Amino acid sequence: MRLRLRNAVQALLADPSIAELKDAPKLAAVVLYAKSRAPKGEEDDLQTSIWGAELGRWMGMKESTVHHKVLPVLRGSDAVHTQVVRDGKGHPTGLDCLVMPLWRAHHGGGAGRHPLALTQVELATLLHLCEALFGHGWTPKDKEPTPPGLLAGRTGKGAATDRLGLLLMLLNTRASGWLQLVGGSVKKREGRGAATLARLLGCSPSGARKVLARLTEAGVVARQRKATSTRMNGRGRVMLLPVARAYGRGLASVEAVSGAGSVFSARPDGACGDLGPAGTVGALGAPGIGGAEDVGDSVIQERPDGAEFHADHASVVTAVVPQQLSCGFSGEGRGGQGRRPERACTGEDQPDVGDDAAAGSPSPVVEGGPLRGEKQNKSLVDERVGQRAAGAGAGGRSKAGWEKAQQRRRVALPADLRLRVVLGPVSWLWERLSGWQQDQVEAAAKAELAHLAGLGVAREGAPRLLADRLADRLVETGGEAMVTGPYGWLIRRGLPQRPACSHRKCDDGVRLDTGEDCENCGNVIHLRRAWRTRIGADIDRELPGLADDERRRVLEGRLRERTAIEADDLARRQEHARAERARRDAARAAAAEQAKRERLAAAAADAVRQALACEDCGRDRASGLCEACDHRRQTEVLIGEAGLLAAAAAADLSDAGSIAAAVAGARTAIGDSTAAAWQEFLEITDVSALEADPQTAADAYAFTAFQAAHQAVAAYQDHAVAVLGSAQEAEAEARHAYRSEQGRPWFQHNPTGADAVAAATKAADTARKRVAEYLLAARLEQLRERSAARPETRARWADRLPGLAARPLHGDVTGAVIA
Repeated sequence: MRLRLRNAVQALLADPSIAELKDAPKLAAVVLYAKSRAPKGEEDDLQTSIWGAELGRWMGMKESTVHHKVLPVLRGSDAVHTQVVRDGKGHPTGLDCLVMPLWRAHHGGGAGRHPLALTQVELATLLHLCEALFGHGWTPKDKEPTPPGLLAGRTGKGAATDRLGLLLMLLNTRASGWLQLVGGSVKKREGRGAATLARLLGCSPSGARKVLARLTEAGVVARQRKATSTRMNGRGRVMLLPVARAYGRGLASVEAVSGAGSVFSARPDGACGDLGPAGTVGALGAPGIGGAEDVGDSVIQERPDGAEFHADHASVVTAVVPQQLSCGFSGEGRGGQGRRPERACTGEDQPDVGDDAAAGSPSPVVEGGPLRGEKQNKSLVDERVGQRAAGAGAGGRSKAGWEKAQQRRRVALPADLRLRVVLGPVSWLWERLSGWQQDQVEAAAKAELAHLAGLGVAREGAPRLLADRLADRLVETGGEAMVTGPYGWLIRRGLPQRPACSHRKCDDGVRLDTGEDCENCGNVIHLRRAWRTRIGADIDRELPGLADDERRRVLEGRLRERTAIEADDLARRQEHARAERARRDAARAAAAEQAKRERLAAAAADAVRQALACEDCGRDRASGLCEACDHRRQTEVLIGEAGLLAAAAAADLSDAGSIAAAVAGARTAIGDSTAAAWQEFLEITDVSALEADPQTAADAYAFTAFQAAHQAVAAYQDHAVAVLGSAQEAEAEARHAYRSEQGRPWFQHNPTGADAVAAATKAADTARKRVAEYLLAARLEQLRERSAARPETRARWADRLPGLAARPLHGDVTGAVIA
């Protein structure tokens, strides 16, 4: 069943309409495929019904994301066909989905042999497996509830990738719980587990390593290393804990396998061949993926009954190469200097070492090279180690440093995906570079990518553009084999931009931002052809009858003169541009210096202003006016404004006594509200602290009076608008607006209806308020003209000093006076 489901899911994800999609649409296709119905006849329906919100819960994302980034992508690639289901009133009740790879599998002929043509039982098993892994849980009526899956709580960014990766790993895991890992060489940083998951998901090993780390943190995957006799890290392995627990295993089996010396798989009783004690199980159904099983299993629970085994192999192998000559690596025959394997003809011109040596050789394989059978007096490893030591002794530190630099050399391309795209066409040249040279080329590639971004090239398209440049330059050179100095070629010829004209976005006659032919280059060519035609016409007019060779010589001479003139003009324009640039830089520097001087002058003036004493109370360092006096001034202004508003609302503007009474009443009311607010402040404040600091108390009282006056002004203004809104002018305007609104074309058929009355009332209120505000502004202007006599003059210092002398002084001022 596992193999059947694995083949079906892999066939679905490998379909051309799904293979190039992201992980979220892929997971949605798998879920819809698992929820599909298997046909019992030719006319049976393959559709499945689902809600967008439910599909989002399956994938760990929001419904809006499903409708904007998942379903449109599947429909656009012809992977899924959808149809909205509506009830009798036209309300949507669901979404019918048809997975097109499944439909093509059943209607394309040979459906019974197609991996996607699962039975209803197999589809139900796949759906239950998805529910156990990342289902969101259900509680249906009169049925047993379905608990949430292992990754139900994993939502947001990367949730679909984690869920799809867990499903694929589980389908590629046997009953032992160990994930079958890929073979071959893998990167040390990512590891074999990440390389296996990268192949399953179709992503990079670095991305798969992050997914594997998140699954390990979620507690569904355990990563262990096999113990070795030398106590060094052995081969890493990955266990799917849900599978291990389902078959009664846990992390204890991981420790048991780590302590065992063998990595062979268990077999059924009486099995022979590759499943025998000396065989290894490496079948996964996909090429290049294989791994080891648990040693503690006595029965392979997934082998179908009657399955045939492979041919027998010898359980014991006699060592051909002595143990002291080999470290177990397949590439040791190449030596420690990275050379290619020696050919069969290597050493043909060397003298024979003698019959005695040949007779004493225990093996015809260990001497002379990987393909030679001559006897050597000393092993290749020992001989090359001695040569290395001698070279280090003769060369000193420079030889050791060179070998260390060679060891740091990276054969693979950089881990950065953008740099991998850039250096892909020259990967063979990259392998020929030293570690330092690779760092320099990597820095140059990054600088060129930044330069392209500064020219307006899209960030996602810059790596591909730079890779195309390297490929074109390589074709110009004649291929990688013609490059004798990889580092110099990459730095000076392959990566730099080569503008064919004066345009900064030109590269070999092509615009970097658009990819089209450079128009400026076309203009240059057109101008040169025009000058050539013009000069040829002048020669024909001035020197008629010249021979072709003589005419060509004269033409070339005049073209060279013209080229020299253009070069002089270009040099003059460049000099002018440099002078203009220098002038702008100087002007910019002068402006910056002027701004700096202005800032310093403003700071000095501010320091002087802050040192001024208060104009009203004489408090030192009050910036000319302390906070309490500023509040007192603003309070007086607000009280005057409140008096004018009160007089404009209720007083007779022709009676000066009535105006004065209204102003006095407003002042008294503000004073009463200030006193009440101050009492409330004293009730919630420590009075002893205010008594100890009279200045703070004065500041607090001034601020309280300011707040009370500010609130009174707003209240008097609202009262004045309300009073003037009942004036005859305001009422007349309101009635007119009411009738006008009722006479609108859309209200003429029913002017007394609810909508018409509501609109007319709103228009009347707006008109009344507008007239009231106009009347208030007019009355305030009239009051200001009547009371614009002469503002109060501030008392002289001679009159103010006696009152100021009675106030207590601050501590520092008192000390200065006593001294």
